[in-house]
Amino acid sequence: QLQLKESGGGLVQAGGSLRLSCAPSKFILEDYPIGWFRQVPGKEREGVSCISNTGDKAYYVDSAKGRFTISRDNAKKNTVYLEMSSLRSEDTAVYYCATAQYVLGRCLPSGPTGPGTPVTVSS
Repeated sequence: QLQLKESGGGLVQAGGSLRLSCAPSKFILEDYPIGWFRQVPGKEREGVSCISNTGDKAYYVDSAKGRFTISRDNAKKNTVYLEMSSLRSEDTAVYYCATAQYVLGRCLPSGPTGPGTPVTVSS
């Protein structure tokens, strides 16, 4: 099974930055497109950003464009990152990563997510 683990979440003031990391357990990440997703209790999970397996294509939900950057290090660290800046209170959520696909303008998970990492943005 393709297991992933997220890290890097925390408490940050509005306008601040965080970098989330997504690392696999027992598989090679570069074989798969990866997505970042977030969920607030009581709301549907939202696809935030996806990146192709080679890193040459990236997609963002409108609210993340210009503020978040997804990247991956296939060669050394076998990790996908989500750099988040200019954070807003509405970015508060638990963030998850998973293998992903980009369908009809949306990032969708194609595999199980990790346990998630919470992000809290205080205003």
